[in-house]
Amino acid sequence: MRKYFVLFFMSLGSIYSQTTMSLSTANFHVQGRVESLGDSKFNLISPASSITFDFEGESTQCILQSLDSWQHHNYFSLIIDNQLMGRFKVPEGKGQSFLIQANSNGKHRVTLAKATEAASGTLVFDGSILTNVIPSVMPSQKKIEFIGDSITCGAQSDASQTPCNEGQYFDQHNAYLAYGPTVARQLNTSYTLSSVSGIGMYRNWNDEHVEEPIMPEVYSNLYLDLNASKQYESTMPPDMISICLGTNDLSDGDGKKPRLPFNAKKYIQNYCAFVEKLYERYPQAQIVLLSSPMLSGEKKTELVNALKAVQKYFKNDKKHKPIQLFVFETVLAHGCTGHPSVEDHQLMAAQLVPFFQKILHEN
Repeated sequence: MRKYFVLFFMSLGSIYSQTTMSLSTANFHVQGRVESLGDSKFNLISPASSITFDFEGESTQCILQSLDSWQHHNYFSLIIDNQLMGRFKVPEGKGQSFLIQANSNGKHRVTLAKATEAASGTLVFDGSILTNVIPSVMPSQKKIEFIGDSITCGAQSDASQTPCNEGQYFDQHNAYLAYGPTVARQLNTSYTLSSVSGIGMYRNWNDEHVEEPIMPEVYSNLYLDLNASKQYESTMPPDMISICLGTNDLSDGDGKKPRLPFNAKKYIQNYCAFVEKLYERYPQAQIVLLSSPMLSGEKKTELVNALKAVQKYFKNDKKHKPIQLFVFETVLAHGCTGHPSVEDHQLMAAQLVPFFQKILHEN
């Protein structure tokens, strides 16, 4: 029988009057860039970063808060027993209790996945008020890390709640339904998104690497920014690293700010140096270079040629698995501000799944 769930925020005053239990962080399983704050409390940082736990009964609740330097709302996707329940807004301000109500008693698995990216602030999960969490075991899976820009973030892909060109930039983000998580679920792997809107390999969408950092400068930092005080330490090394960067390097920017011609030499140099850094962290990982699904014509040719040069640079490397290259068939963007929609992400995932499946099977 199908289980239905009622979801809403509650006043913390009534919740705190209930009896709570001491929970071990072992009851919670995190995925992506997540910072543990202790006492069943976590910062979900990167797009699609998530926390999973099991509970028994008809309902449970946790505290959620959108935290940033300026107060604003945020979003997460809720998955219960492998069924996507939707994308929900976390109001600005202090943490509020989020109630999950089932219409039947039993054991249930809950996943909360951040819909927005690191630049939108963190989604704080506080499980201290949970009363019926039960021990859980996650299946052993291979892992894919997806490195990229706004496309990989799932930015501007979902206008189901806020129409395009309305609200904040992050109001149309839906990382859980981006191509990376979609591919990972179809291949039954875990995943991490290390992606930032507008970012590139040697320059960004509207910046010639003058005012903004590029991916090689922020990747090692937990929060995907220039703050190096907290480093990104993955407890489970990826079996595969997928890199999709180049759309912004080849972009024309906003058409107002001065923009230099694409510097293929600089792009290739930075790319090769970045791959070498990845090999230092994950010497056993299979690296896959992706072209941009959004580019076509001369720009697509420029990017593919540059990626082939990167691949050739490592051709005689005997210490690591041979680098693979995947060239997207161009996908017309139907999302907001020239980004792919949720449906476009499904098309992109459909292209990638057979290619990734073959590589994972061989490895």
